[in-house]
Amino acid sequence: MPKRCAWARDPLMVEYHDSEWGVPLHDDRKLFELLTLEGAQAGLSWSTILARREKYRRAFDDFDPEKIVRYTEGDVVRLMGDEGIVRNRLKILSVINNAKRFLEVKKEFGSFDEYVWRFVDYPPLVNRFRELRSLPSSTPASDGMSRDMKKRGFSFIGSTICYAFMQAAGLVDDHTVDCFRHGMSRRKKSG
Repeated sequence: MPKRCAWARDPLMVEYHDSEWGVPLHDDRKLFELLTLEGAQAGLSWSTILARREKYRRAFDDFDPEKIVRYTEGDVVRLMGDEGIVRNRLKILSVINNAKRFLEVKKEFGSFDEYVWRFVDYPPLVNRFRELRSLPSSTPASDGMSRDMKKRGFSFIGSTICYAFMQAAGLVDDHTVDCFRHGMSRRKKSG
């Protein structure tokens, strides 16, 4: 059995760890999905959100920002009644708001991918942490991303959320050095 990061314990988290977390992602819609899910996770565990991922995809039109920007108050009411997602009005409204901001960024930079990867100067940052407790909750790069995104009007986008997004989307490889996935971001690209 391969050695994994200490947080990958249950089957859902193991699958996520082994196939997604830390893999460089360049697909705009998938990046928007991760950004949305990281915002939904604020104050909750990642496993809670990951277990609801398919329900989020269904509830939010497979994270299609072109559709989400057209949501009305009726859609907000529908989402507030959806037991498959976190029914927090502010978080729901932030998804709609962030879809608008996402499309603005995409128009300005050509892609959301191009925008976010510039915060790490494009190749993934490969860290060399020995244990889970050494991983930071934010960094100067996530501080800069958060600051810039807030200026552009994004919400639920603090530095800790940005860093979790950077880890999830492979901008940062924070697999511990004893994990079989450590350093694989240099070899595999997704999206």
